[in-house]
Amino acid sequence: MTRPAQRSGGSRASADRLGRLLNLVPYLLARPGIALAEAAADLGVTERQLREDLELLWVCGLPGYGPGDLIDMAFDGDRVTITYDAGIDRPLRLTPDEALALVVALRMLAETPGVANRDAVERALAKIENAAGEHADAPVAVRLPGDSERVEALRGAVRRRRALRITYYTATRDETTERIVDPIRVSIIDGHAYLEAWCRRAESVRMFRADRIDALVELDEPAAPPPQAELPDLSDGIFRPSADLPLVTLRVGRSARWITEYYPCERVEPDPDATGATGREWLVSLRVTDLDWARRFVLGLGPEVTVVSPPDLVEQVRDRAAAALDAYAVPPAGAASH
Repeated sequence: MTRPAQRSGGSRASADRLGRLLNLVPYLLARPGIALAEAAADLGVTERQLREDLELLWVCGLPGYGPGDLIDMAFDGDRVTITYDAGIDRPLRLTPDEALALVVALRMLAETPGVANRDAVERALAKIENAAGEHADAPVAVRLPGDSERVEALRGAVRRRRALRITYYTATRDETTERIVDPIRVSIIDGHAYLEAWCRRAESVRMFRADRIDALVELDEPAAPPPQAELPDLSDGIFRPSADLPLVTLRVGRSARWITEYYPCERVEPDPDATGATGREWLVSLRVTDLDWARRFVLGLGPEVTVVSPPDLVEQVRDRAAAALDAYAVPPAGAASH
């Protein structure tokens, strides 16, 4: 089965799919033997996407995840029937702690600047608070990332139009640098606060995640971003793949397929030369900011992911993996211990 190319905005795609999966089992339970084409039309997806969702449901279920715990279904030609629902047909019952956690999360979401469909969030919050009763009135302080002292200092520099000297950790390169920046604005994106500023070192607009700013000093000199300093469009997220970024191709096993939902990919398709235990590896191509980040990313994913290209990344991952194995080598007999 060939998967369609993944769209950008992996978090949005994952949320959309989760919603479909939660709705799919009760929908099929109420319509045993329904044709796949009819179900796809009702659910607003293609038949191919529906088949992929059913394939994923087949490995979902109750803790234990043995054959008797997983969702099961029967196919008769192009018709499907749910034969075991793993309890998804039962109404959701929240414990007091779960209800309170949900209320806190919704309150935080409602207070986040720039959230779309705020009315829907507030309606959902009102329903949960009504159902939770007295548990929803527990004294819990909801603080957004934008409420921290550091972010308030950044906002103050923006208001006062003062330059900053910051010590910043760059995760993609795993390095800490000091630089002088001209603040432009502070934004909250996906639960994180960012300073958007003109970086005098890079001579370009950069985004600095507030929790990675190790130190900051407000300078006496005014912030003076040049006329060509343009703020990026963040409507589709922070990372925007472009053709000038390195293209990495990975061979991905089943347990690591989640990366195709989380990261924007240019190509996702079955590997025609797959020789793994399941024979169901995928070839995944995605853009990365630099190969150093890609090396750490791949090494963190473990044996379920191997690098196909570019050759430089293949060599880097191989060398680092070999060095890690050497560190675990058993010393020769009689070698001095320290």
